[in-house]
Amino acid sequence: MKIAIIGAGISGLTTAFYLQRDHPEWDLCLYDACAHPGGTMHTENVEGFLFEAGGNGFLTNKPDSLQLVRDSGADDLLMPSSDLARRRFIYTDRLHRMPETPPMFLKTKLLTWRQKLRVAGEFFIKPGSEDKDETLQEFGNRRLGQGFTDVMLNAMVAGIYATTPDKISVAAAFPLIAKLEREHGGLFRGMIAKRKKGAGPGGILMSFRGGVSAFIRHLHKHLEADWQLSAPVTSVEKDDTGYRVATVNGSREFDQVIISAPAYAASNMLHRLDDELSRRLAAIDYSPIAVVGFGYESLAHDLDGFGLLTTANAGLSILGVLWDSSIFPDRAPPGARSVRVMIGGQRNPELVQLDDGELIKIASEGLQQTMGIDQPCDTVFVKRWPRGIPSYAPGHIDRVDAIFEQLQSHAGLHLSNNAYRGIAMNDAVRQGRELAEQLG
Repeated sequence: MKIAIIGAGISGLTTAFYLQRDHPEWDLCLYDACAHPGGTMHTENVEGFLFEAGGNGFLTNKPDSLQLVRDSGADDLLMPSSDLARRRFIYTDRLHRMPETPPMFLKTKLLTWRQKLRVAGEFFIKPGSEDKDETLQEFGNRRLGQGFTDVMLNAMVAGIYATTPDKISVAAAFPLIAKLEREHGGLFRGMIAKRKKGAGPGGILMSFRGGVSAFIRHLHKHLEADWQLSAPVTSVEKDDTGYRVATVNGSREFDQVIISAPAYAASNMLHRLDDELSRRLAAIDYSPIAVVGFGYESLAHDLDGFGLLTTANAGLSILGVLWDSSIFPDRAPPGARSVRVMIGGQRNPELVQLDDGELIKIASEGLQQTMGIDQPCDTVFVKRWPRGIPSYAPGHIDRVDAIFEQLQSHAGLHLSNNAYRGIAMNDAVRQGRELAEQLG
């Protein structure tokens, strides 16, 4: 069996790992447009500071990533986040500690007393219609009130999806929240029911010693495949015996093709094979985002926490700041500190097109406005993602269902990526493993 895996991000690497483990006799070929595997999971070492180009790890509230780490023998690379990572902040007109307990919620100045009472009234709100694909804004306003939505949910969705509550489907992006209402009649009722069943906490944020690239390198080293890096695929077409995968360097035939590249890249590859499928894939939107990292040999600010998120009403040009060296101490040399500033998203998508100097200026101003940091950095890192994070807009579930239904007419062709059913590393790993099991 000859299998092409197009896209060597974590989805493709996971599929390749489990296929090789269960079927070592199969021939695997991994294509990627980049010179290195990993996709958005990539760590840059800049003068001893480790900056993540994308996500920094995974949560242990789901078993998938942790199982992949253990199955691949990478346990020694695991690094749990610092206890400081439990302290998170929201910036409105000033920094507020994000409440983690009911007493903290009662004391927070993030909401007025009237808004807090409205949140408490969620217990008495009737379930909404299951026929409507609500935005997070509509869901939040209905169940928790506009005050909570404009502060808490607005900041949260900026940090996870780099978007705004009015542009994202709650059922697609936050299925567990939608499930609480559907199965228990409300969020508080659902949380109470889960607590009675002994449901555990939300999990611990985990990463890898040396950054996420350390795990990617581990998988790369242990995968015996034909690696075709710096080889963007131009088309995937059907022929008499299987599929033909073409790059600028030529084409090859395969029995099965797995496209683990982003939806827009998959769209470009498939327009000759199936124009309708290509159009459906192209309809999945993405949020643009720029990352600016600053390294400081010394810094007066203690960075005592995970970082901060801003609200849209704060009127700032940054989405948030991750206090990287506090979350994972090895991200900066001993005694040094580092942060990453997130810019753009659906709030200000045009900012991602700015040059490095302008992005650095925006990030510096954001640090000064939110944290009072005005000293020059010793090291800087800039990364743009013009189409960075899949945006699960209203109608996303129907769009994805239609894509996979149409895919059934192309036996031997498969899709696996975070563009479809979950953007987190756990989701990508789960989908990649399940696909490998399906093929096996």
